[in-house]
Amino acid sequence: MAASSHSPPASQVAVHVTNLSMKDLLSVIPAHCYERSLLRSFSYPIWDLVVIGSVWKLASLADASVATALPPSAQGVAKFSIWALYSFFAGLFGFGLWIVAHECGHGAFSANKSINNAVGWVLHSGLGIPYHSWRISHAKHHAATGHMTQDQVFVPWTRSQMNLPPLDPARDDLLGKNVSTAVQAELLEALGDTPIAAFMSSIIYLFLGLPMYLLYNIGGQIRYPKGTNHFSPSSIIFAPHQASQIVMSDLGILIWLGLIVASCNHWGFWTVFRTYLVPYLWVNQWLVLVTFLQHTDPLLPHYRAEMFNFQRGALCTMDRSLLGDLGPIMGWLGAHATHGISETHVLHHLTSKVPHYHAWEATDALRARLAAEGINLVGRPGGWAEVYRVMRACRFVEDEGGVVFYKNSRGIAAAKPVFAATTTSDAEDSGVEIDLK
Repeated sequence: MAASSHSPPASQVAVHVTNLSMKDLLSVIPAHCYERSLLRSFSYPIWDLVVIGSVWKLASLADASVATALPPSAQGVAKFSIWALYSFFAGLFGFGLWIVAHECGHGAFSANKSINNAVGWVLHSGLGIPYHSWRISHAKHHAATGHMTQDQVFVPWTRSQMNLPPLDPARDDLLGKNVSTAVQAELLEALGDTPIAAFMSSIIYLFLGLPMYLLYNIGGQIRYPKGTNHFSPSSIIFAPHQASQIVMSDLGILIWLGLIVASCNHWGFWTVFRTYLVPYLWVNQWLVLVTFLQHTDPLLPHYRAEMFNFQRGALCTMDRSLLGDLGPIMGWLGAHATHGISETHVLHHLTSKVPHYHAWEATDALRARLAAEGINLVGRPGGWAEVYRVMRACRFVEDEGGVVFYKNSRGIAAAKPVFAATTTSDAEDSGVEIDLK
């Protein structure tokens, strides 16, 4: 290519497009990892609530002691710091409650479907999430993870959708390896990539991404019509026979909003704000941060229909140590508080039947099998700096190709596919329950 004489070829990581069957992948997971203990499952949300309550009590005692321990000029800063720390830890363990509810939606909390739905409805409603609505759309996400037209979330925008200049084979490269300096400059100008823009986009995405997705399908499947949301029983996301479940989910949200209003009337807005609403924003932030980094990275492929099957989609995910970039103690805290959802996510996508307390052992077995095939899906530690890096590294994919990787603002891809023959999908025992009617 002529472009290569103007700009050196990019160094790319070879990523294997797996040809392993589901039977092969699941066979390495010990049978006892599928066992669900109702007593053990209940112990985790109870522990999360105990920790949140204990942190609240400590914050309340510290707040009360400020009046006598510090001069008036320092009390405001001290109280703000106390409740900021409380909200951080309460939000982190609150996200742990979110993960338990999510596990209920997969049927991994209990062998009893009614118990799963009852616990999931209470926990998710208490965190502002319409339980069944989320459960249904999330099941579709699991069934089509990494699919360019069927996945529900984290679907890359293509070159044409970003209104970028068309691919010019004389100066550009479909795989993003040989890109002329002129094309790099054109793309950089068109995308307007700057550190400040990436930082602001990260903040807005983390704290507003969840409600915007639920209310307006922002960040969701772009082929859905305008007005798609998680609250309308007639939404394209849901089948007609699921309407009563969506109404039940909406009822949970109405009760949640009513309790917030009643609490504000009883205890005052600022008390509710610092005790619940700020931790609630943290929960939303953790959800977006973790799920974004599980499914977005320049080394993760996305598939079009001709190359997609269930197991390939399930391996379009990445395990990361949540807060591990802040050191081993914070890495342990992140994994403990959120029940390892970030650290064992690849396993969760292959089979969501495994409860989180067995996912660690199952993940070790799965990683060993994948390593034998040259597949490594352990990414960089997950945190705010990683969100910023990934935001800048993953800008668009090409309109062509059965397997595509993100390109950055210069049109360069960090990875290239190593192809295997297409196989038929065999998603049995994946734990995905889905009605596509």
